[in-house]
Amino acid sequence: MAPDQVDIIHMYMNAGLMVQLVLLLLIIFSIASWSIIFIKYNYIRKAFNESSFFLDYFWKCRDLSDAFSKTKELRISPVARIFRIGYIELKKLTRSGVQIAATDAPKENGASFQSVYTGIDNISRALRKATNTEMTKLTQMVPFLATTGNTAPFIGLFGTVWGIMNSFHGIGQRGSASLAVVAPGISEALIATAAGLAVAIPSVIAFNYFTQRIRIIESELKSFSSDFLNIIERDILRGKVD
Repeated sequence: MAPDQVDIIHMYMNAGLMVQLVLLLLIIFSIASWSIIFIKYNYIRKAFNESSFFLDYFWKCRDLSDAFSKTKELRISPVARIFRIGYIELKKLTRSGVQIAATDAPKENGASFQSVYTGIDNISRALRKATNTEMTKLTQMVPFLATTGNTAPFIGLFGTVWGIMNSFHGIGQRGSASLAVVAPGISEALIATAAGLAVAIPSVIAFNYFTQRIRIIESELKSFSSDFLNIIERDILRGKVD
């Protein structure tokens, strides 16, 4: 294993300046990509697990205040965070006296019901905004992986083409086209293509994996928001909000 590493380093050190710059750029892309992969994997895994736990807890508990208290322990769960925002908006609605207006006023009093539906619409907007915020957090830095996967092979190919051009230029100056003359320069240039693929493949795999997991969480957020609004509408109209 050690001789191969020494050979790669030797070929890098003997490559042309442009090829070295291309390889350096690919190394930077690789470090950034792997950093993002580790960070997002841990974040999305925790978000997924905590959201699944909170959903199970939410549907088992009978008191919204208990679920609200539980969210304090689940800092990374997107579902728990949008529930907190929705619950806070709900409390603002009940403190404003909308619940009393809905239950004590005569049914023909259109203004009272209008205030109820206005309050519910406010909660709905807050949930949508919270969902968009959570999706922004989940997708943050992930597009860089797609950019790396799309551009790294072409960057490596550029380094290879440039290196081969220099090799043929050297052949022309020496007036010899033997394998001993051509092989070293071309092998050094081909490192750039191999490096580009080595950077791109993990990035593409990680991007597809993260995208799939984020879509699942997004679906859970939208479903939970819809179910939570149904609970609020039913309980407010019946005057059973805790």
